[in-house]
Amino acid sequence: MFGWRRLRKDPPDTPAANEPVARPDAELLLRRLEFTVLRRLDGLLQGDYRTLFRGFGLDLADLREYQLHDDVRYIDWNVTARSPTPYVREFQEDREVAAWFVLDLSGSVDFGSQQKRKRELSSELVAVLARLFTRYGNRVGAILHTHGGNEMIPARNGRRHVLHVLDRMLKTEAAAAGSETDLTALLAMAHPMIKRRSVVFVVSDFISKPGWGRSLAMLARRHEVIAVRLYDPMELELPNIGLVVMQDAETGEQIFVDTHDRRFRKRFADAAAQREQTLRNGLSEAGVDCLELTTDEPLDQALLRFTQLRKRRSQLATGVSASRALNRAS
Repeated sequence: MFGWRRLRKDPPDTPAANEPVARPDAELLLRRLEFTVLRRLDGLLQGDYRTLFRGFGLDLADLREYQLHDDVRYIDWNVTARSPTPYVREFQEDREVAAWFVLDLSGSVDFGSQQKRKRELSSELVAVLARLFTRYGNRVGAILHTHGGNEMIPARNGRRHVLHVLDRMLKTEAAAAGSETDLTALLAMAHPMIKRRSVVFVVSDFISKPGWGRSLAMLARRHEVIAVRLYDPMELELPNIGLVVMQDAETGEQIFVDTHDRRFRKRFADAAAQREQTLRNGLSEAGVDCLELTTDEPLDQALLRFTQLRKRRSQLATGVSASRALNRAS
């Protein structure tokens, strides 16, 4: 039942979930976000030299003890052989960071029971992050899952390029009804196209055919991958709204349900909880961080929370390594 679209008459101030929504102009969208979200996040996600999403250099800078989620390719086996604990190499960072957005624009992303739909949330996230990266000379590219198939936008820098990516997102149609999203194929396509080591944002609601975890893990072996999970509260728990017809946004299948039935709502919540656990297991096994965006929370709050968690984890890892080194020295 994940990703079902509700077909019913809503109050006048709330658009029905199946009604067409006017696509905002890319320039207007970017200007609005620059004056609201970007001002608050500036300096937290991206800085002149040090960033939350770091560059990837070649010059060796230091050695430290291996921490959970470290890339095993950076283990220094010569040092590890002479020590009871493994050590990893840290490199001098390049200032340039290439960012890619792997965007799921399938039918289920058009759903939203709140004031905002998941597709709008995806567009706002790409606008904010792409502008933060490009304003310091970094390049951004995108791979879109669209109505006509998958489309690639090469990585470039500059504000005009950000507007081009947004325009393609806003004007593209959702994937055709009757075709279930296959994230595995989308991620497999991204792997050979993103040649240089980059920061990759996989933006999706992860309503897809199973089996995408392996492809995500393969992508994470070469790049720093961040899964951006889009969801709506109604996808987790169905409210008591009476008799409704619900349509699967992926396949177009429709069913008639009675949400007054407490047992039906319980089965719906149990199925959603099981899917949540499967999703989290897949992300954990792939070894990627997850940024969760919901349609009932401001974008800047979600990004700030994610930033603080990553910084805290980095500080803890550095602190543990430093304390162990001091203990050995003493």
